[in-house]
Amino acid sequence: MSTLLSDTAQRLIEAQEKAKALFDAVEHQGLIQPGRMESEINQAIYDLAFEMFGIRKYWHKRIVRAGINTLYPYRHNPPDLAVQADDIVFLDFGPVFEDWEADFGRTYVLGNDPVKHKLKRDTERAFEVGCQYYAQHRDTITGRAFFQYMQDLAKQAGWEFGGPIAGHIVGRFPHERIEGDERKHY
Repeated sequence: MSTLLSDTAQRLIEAQEKAKALFDAVEHQGLIQPGRMESEINQAIYDLAFEMFGIRKYWHKRIVRAGINTLYPYRHNPPDLAVQADDIVFLDFGPVFEDWEADFGRTYVLGNDPVKHKLKRDTERAFEVGCQYYAQHRDTITGRAFFQYMQDLAKQAGWEFGGPIAGHIVGRFPHERIEGDERKHY
């Protein structure tokens, strides 16, 4: 069983590293630019993912959100916006590498707005601290307790936690059937 678990862990780590390389390439190639529509950036990243890794399958809809659209919850499909020169933009993609999912997101800030840059730094720090906390308490923590911990981290940094969950487990691509409107960005 431990061999299976270590093989699973290794495949998930490999998928995450590939996703990180994809997001690094997004930044390196300057795909997020003022004037580009969210949908245009989304398609450019989809094309880049196929070019780099042959990815055509995603385990959740691909999200590119800019400005006011960053405040919408995951399930919402806000109007397509053009990225502005002083925007905050976030990406949330779930590429599937050889049937292993890598749920990966990243926040970008265009311009020099100090509040947006603080938000970016604080969310990155919260993710790292949250991962460490989960790893230290994984055998005893409940979802409710972890959610409260993440809300407290946000509050300590001067923010209000706005999400309905504080994370989820990833693994083998679990979705065999995606129906109706849910298929739009897969």
